Amino acid sequence: MKHSKPTRNLALDLVRVTEAAALAAGRYMGRGDKNAADKASVDAMRLVLNEVEMDGIIVIGEGEKDEAPMLFNGEHLGNGEPPEVDIAVDPIDGTRPLAHGLYNSISTVALSPRGTMFNPGPFVYMDKIAVGPEARDVIDIDASVSDNLHAVARAKGMDVEDLTVVILDRPRHANLIAEVRRLNARIRLIPDGDVAGALMTSIPETGIDIMMGVGGTPEGVLAACALRCLGGNMQGKIFPRNDEERQKGIDLGYQLDKVLKLEDLVSSEDTFFAATGITGGELLHGVSYTGAGATTESIVMRGLTGTVRRITAQHRFAKLSRISSIHY
Repeated sequence: MKHSKPTRNLALDLVRVTEAAALAAGRYMGRGDKNAADKASVDAMRLVLNEVEMDGIIVIGEGEKDEAPMLFNGEHLGNGEPPEVDIAVDPIDGTRPLAHGLYNSISTVALSPRGTMFNPGPFVYMDKIAVGPEARDVIDIDASVSDNLHAVARAKGMDVEDLTVVILDRPRHANLIAEVRRLNARIRLIPDGDVAGALMTSIPETGIDIMMGVGGTPEGVLAACALRCLGGNMQGKIFPRNDEERQKGIDLGYQLDKVLKLEDLVSSEDTFFAATGITGGELLHGVSYTGAGATTESIVMRGLTGTVRRITAQHRFAKLSRISSIHY
């Protein structure tokens, strides 16, 4: 397949997308209504994505596994003009933390040239390991937890007990957590939001060294796009939820034991990624509201150049309401 290569920097267009979604969703912090928050963010994200000069198709949508409003796989977005791109979206990475007023809920979107993103098909979950640039060449998802932690520690010039491992707080990770504790490494358990968890491995000020465990497949592709830009690395393996999903994947030709490397998850270096904080956390500040508007913090990056920008934006609702149909 001949890939259509973006000819201009779409990164700053994308940050407008995640800012709009975060501003719409931020109103629902702590209100206990995941679906209302998801709908607000999806509607805002769709509206702004359709203003971007691109011919986009959603390859990685969000919402099916949560039975929530969604930007669906195969949906065409943008104004229809070149470049032709794949789109991955997660309007709210961390719907539960947002609904309960907890940390590390973000809005994310990624683009890459048409045909370059991994299509997870029926698979909702994948096993993952992610690290930053210093340890990018030493991880092996088929190796033991001990081997991986010792390899990462050596690559970073640290002892294993100095490492901090981010893991989703799920019953399925009981054995993983026990093994990390046995090795005396530190653990940061997160309730949701493993896109943010993967990104933090490549941003030193967060203090996270490695992410391990089973999380969402859509989130895995989004994280891969970001790690392409940041110089980190990630490996994954499909994790079927049941025999029916396993057989469906086999029938579709998926190799369930294959190690998915970063280049398998997104095969082009010319990727774009943007994220805006909804609730505050180690990665980004959350949306803060005033009587006149709101402040957002975002991170936006491009893989081809390796440029990473942090953007703090002031939004004036009196002006926005004149030109936008989004309810802020």
